[in-house]
Amino acid sequence: MYPITIEPSVTDPGCLRTELLEDGVSAGVQLLHVELSSQLSATLVPSRGLGLQSVLVGDLLFGWRSPQRRPVHPQYVPLGEPSGLGWLDGFTELLVRCGLTSNGAPEFDERGQLTHPLHGRIANLPAHSMFARSPEPGVLEVGGCVDEVRFHFDKWRLWTTYRFFENELRIEVIDTVENLAGTARDFQMLYHYNLGQPLLDAGARVHMPHRRIAPRTPHAANGLEQWSVVPAPASGFEEQVYFFEPLADDWGRTLAVLENASGSAASAIGFRPDELSCFSLWKNPAAEADGYVVGLEPATNYPNPKSVERQHGRTVWLKPGEKRSITLELQFAIHSQGVAELVARAKSIQLAAMPVVVKEI
Repeated sequence: MYPITIEPSVTDPGCLRTELLEDGVSAGVQLLHVELSSQLSATLVPSRGLGLQSVLVGDLLFGWRSPQRRPVHPQYVPLGEPSGLGWLDGFTELLVRCGLTSNGAPEFDERGQLTHPLHGRIANLPAHSMFARSPEPGVLEVGGCVDEVRFHFDKWRLWTTYRFFENELRIEVIDTVENLAGTARDFQMLYHYNLGQPLLDAGARVHMPHRRIAPRTPHAANGLEQWSVVPAPASGFEEQVYFFEPLADDWGRTLAVLENASGSAASAIGFRPDELSCFSLWKNPAAEADGYVVGLEPATNYPNPKSVERQHGRTVWLKPGEKRSITLELQFAIHSQGVAELVARAKSIQLAAMPVVVKEI
């Protein structure tokens, strides 16, 4: 079990509960359950990059039904397999980080050998130095550190903190990336925020304030007029991905929202475009058995091969010892009034600019 330092400021240690999974590909995975109030509880996965497995708000579970039903221990995720797609073997979380050396599509050298696997390594590395503290009444911070280090190559450290608020339906996520190497290196970060059933249904809508939008593929271009609408599950449906240039409000923030068809439930991810300048929408309305899901994905770049993003200047360079922080806010609504407030905020940001459709960004 991963040790967790619980500081004396946490007056109710019972709000934290660890669980060790013991069978199948989940064997050895540690979960950390956090319940600050009866309104919201969350499950973190220290074994897998300190990702966020799911969030329960009232009776509604926010997450998605991956074909792999339970968290997968990294030892069963073949990141280095020749296709570069081994990352998909462990993909189950509500919020999973992609990076840090790379975060996009697999990339191969001139000999056809894999140089960067799909979505990188950080989600399949274990956390250490776990902590829990309460900096003020009604606030609980839980976090830890994940190192992505390879001799002769990149050396990254990620400190991550989840902030939970008593009687509030939101979670703040604060990440700090540090370059531990003795030379300047460039990193990439993409937050894969994945929402499926029961929130996701036919007619669900995405609200994403943006200046520009570009379909990733011809298939996505065919559905461009309906980019914001999620269809019913369909066997064999090919995924559609759209790239956005986010639009910020006067305070430098933006908000991507997914609401269900009836407008009775929603979730949103808020971020700063000056920290995460790119956004991807991943629509995968496949059959339920194949993973009916939508991904809201703010990032430092678009999920192309790293060489492509580096060529366009969309990687983040850090000097030795330099750090870069990123803040997200996850919000949840399970009643129509809360949903309407989230949607109204996203729409108000969009009023600042008329979005433009382009072939590529």
